[in-house]
Formats: sequence, structure tokens, C-alpha cells
Amino acid sequence: MYLDFPTILFFAALFTGGIWLIDARLLAPRRRQEEGESGREPVLVEYARSLFPIILIVLLLRSFLVEPFRIPSGSMMPTLLAGDFILVNKFAYGIRLPVINRKVLEIGEPQRGDVVVFRYPEDPSTDFIKRVIGLPGDHIRYVNKQLVINGKPLEYSNVGIYEGKGAAMSASGSIIRSERIGEVEHQVLLHPSNGYYNYPCMRNGEFTVPAGHYFVMGDNRDRSNDSRFWCGVPEENLVGKAFMIWMNWEPDGGGVNWERIGTIIH
Repeated sequence: MYLDFPTILFFAALFTGGIWLIDARLLAPRRRQEEGESGREPVLVEYARSLFPIILIVLLLRSFLVEPFRIPSGSMMPTLLAGDFILVNKFAYGIRLPVINRKVLEIGEPQRGDVVVFRYPEDPSTDFIKRVIGLPGDHIRYVNKQLVINGKPLEYSNVGIYEGKGAAMSASGSIIRSERIGEVEHQVLLHPSNGYYNYPCMRNGEFTVPAGHYFVMGDNRDRSNDSRFWCGVPEENLVGKAFMIWMNWEPDGGGVNWERIGTIIH
């Protein structure tokens, strides 16, 4: 078991709640008999009683409702930039118990075009964020920067040339292309380089998504470590659906980008 933040919160709630419960049921009655109502409770119990409700509320919010996430890289440019702080809907794809990550309530499933946070299949202690391209059973083809899903090419239109600022400066000169997946229209970046690559998980640029898995790609198509390299994301690795940018702080010290705050993620 790896100790991610929800796991740490769970054990902290268990520890503080356990101390509070043991004192309330066993030690406090004995203390009142010996010292009367004026008997002072131990400092450890006092801290546990104060912290337990706070830790429990934060644990419940992060586990079942909303979790914050910081974008660490530029793999989802231009949709998301390094330095964006986003909110993730934890119940969009079902309610899961913290720590053991077992789904106890089915609510919904990822759709093509969703921006999802998930545990990286090759290192589950690390969270990744990408866009869902293929659902279980889909046939994906990606050759010459063209996506084809189940034999149907996606709709594209060129928007212009990307001019990055701050941490996004390295992507300047890339082609901005509008892409439609199902009902979702978004922009992707394409670097002026060879349009074909022998991706490890795609034989001749093609891949069939296994049952219980999802094929994901970054919007910064030529600068993204995604399913083209390590295949599908297991359903149990899903964390939630990204839906809003609540803060942006330029990683190079550029400060807050106020224009991005409150942006809905599509």
C-alpha cells in the first residue's frame, strides 16, 4: 500500500478518532470518579478531539466529492498549463471507498472527450491527467497526426500558431488544431515534426482498447506520455473527472494568471 494523501488522512482520522473514543468510553469516566468534573483531560486527547472532526470532513470531501489537483507538466496544453490548479469530480465515475479504492456505487462512466485524472498504470503512486480518446472495445488509429476511432476520422480544423507565455513558451510555434470527439470540441497542439511514430502500444499506429480499460492521450499530442506508450488505463485506476481551474500560479515565478481562474475544462 502506497501512502497517498487520502490514505494518510484515513489513518489520521482513525488515530485521532480512536484516541477520542477510548478516552470517552474508558478513561474519562474513571477520571471523573477520581478527580471530579474539574478533572483536566490529557493534552493528547484534547488535540485528538479537536482535530478528528476536521480531518474527517476533509477526508470525506476529498474521497467522495471534490479533490484538488495541480498540473505538473505541459502534456495537456493548450487546455491545461503547468501551474494550473484544478478541481476533480470524485463521484462522476462512481463512489469508491478510500484506501482500498473499491467501487460501492455506480454513477457514470467516462465518455470520449472527458479530461480525467487517474493513477499512472506503471506507478500507481503518481496521478496523471489526460483526455479519454477510446472506450473499452474501441479501435484506435493514430497515423500522421490523424485520429480515427472505430473507422471514423475525427473532425479537425486549423486554428493558427500557438504563442506560449511563461512556462508555455517552449510550445510556441506549434500548430493549434480544433478537434471534436463526440460532443466535446477542444484544441490540441501539433509540433512541426514527423507525423508518424512507432508507438510501443500501437502496431502500425493501431490499437484495440481492452475490456475494462480506457485509451487516453494528452492534448499536447507530440509531447505527451500517454496510452500510445503504456497502453490502456484500467478502470480501477480512475480518480475522477476534471471540471474547473480554480487557481493558476506560473511555475517560473510569474505570479497568478487571473484570466484562467474559474475556467471550465472541456
